[in-house]
Amino acid sequence: MDIFDKLRTKKTPLGQYQQVADGYYTFPRLEGEIKPWMKFRGKEVLTWSLNNYLGLANHPDVRKVDAEASAEWGLAYPMGARIMSGQTLQHIELEKQLAQFESKEAAYLLNYGYQGMVSIIDSLVDRNDVIVYDSDSHACILDGLRLHFGKRFVYPHNDIVNLEKELERAEKLVEKTGGGILVITEGVFGMAGDLGKLDKIIGLKKRFRFRLLVDDAHGFGTMGNTGAGTGEHLGVQDDVDLYFGTFAKSMAGIGAFVASNQDIIDYLRYTMRSQIFAKSLPMPMVIGAMKRLELVKTVPELRENLWNIVSVLQHGLKIRGFNLGNTESPVTPVFFSGNTAQGTNVLMDLRENYNIFCSIVVYPVVPKGVIMLRLIPTASHTIADVDYTINAFEEVKKKLAAGKYDGENVIKVI
Repeated sequence: MDIFDKLRTKKTPLGQYQQVADGYYTFPRLEGEIKPWMKFRGKEVLTWSLNNYLGLANHPDVRKVDAEASAEWGLAYPMGARIMSGQTLQHIELEKQLAQFESKEAAYLLNYGYQGMVSIIDSLVDRNDVIVYDSDSHACILDGLRLHFGKRFVYPHNDIVNLEKELERAEKLVEKTGGGILVITEGVFGMAGDLGKLDKIIGLKKRFRFRLLVDDAHGFGTMGNTGAGTGEHLGVQDDVDLYFGTFAKSMAGIGAFVASNQDIIDYLRYTMRSQIFAKSLPMPMVIGAMKRLELVKTVPELRENLWNIVSVLQHGLKIRGFNLGNTESPVTPVFFSGNTAQGTNVLMDLRENYNIFCSIVVYPVVPKGVIMLRLIPTASHTIADVDYTINAFEEVKKKLAAGKYDGENVIKVI
């Protein structure tokens, strides 16, 4: 069979909905300046789907530095991978600042978060090692696991008792192979907003010998007294062996980093294929990241504003009877009972009649009979935005209970 012919008829989990979803539910175009109110299909919508936690995307100081760095350096410099010809003093300086901020000996700058995490896992373990990971781990972690030729054990999400059992299995195995154990979890789980139980996981180091890798993409900049992340928030940052953060969320940029002991970072610098064989992060993004990090560290009001909006939004939804699951972070999931067709109509009603743009999650990401609307509050939102959204959600909840969203295509897209 011709491979193109096979692909033309192959149904993929998302691709099978392309004809009815493209441009509206998938690949929607949000246009205009990055802020809470943007344009969708020609009209203003209140947007709760951007990971611009601290509102830095359009911060005047950030925009100024981005523009100046682009004018001075262009987007091409430095050319080549870091290991060959892409090293600069600015890259080194940013790594020093990140390491200091995360209370680690060293950090390594990554050009992208997703590929970075895949490559970190690939570099850390060999076929003799065992990986134990949380079942709700992000796709970048799961793709990294696919490259592992050794054993990997999964434990149910945040189930520490089961984690102990998997560690017992792992220890028996590495006694035979001579390998080590790597535990992987997230700081903030980006879909449901709950926290990885880092303190309890680290407590297991008293019984088991393992190293802990934490993906804190949603915790970096938002969690902890200084914004250093979930480890700081839980008081265990010193015991996180490898800390991974991305610039794509709180810093509203591109890039990522991993922080750890100096010798481990040195090892990764000479081992991570996604960095050795890829172009260095362009200079404007590096200089822009330094400015963003400076604001994270020196303007706590950004984080205070974020958490004020988070508190009002989540408290307001809860007192109206909404189920927010176990979130302990800015990520705000709102759970409803209903099927996929009803969820589709709920989302369409919100977008078309209430001018609210948020993301929807349905089966198989959540169980059958569950609809999850995911809100991402930012420091740029206002209390008026929150009040409007809560009132709209209350009306939608009543409609759902009354059967207004039953059937297909109840609400037409204009």
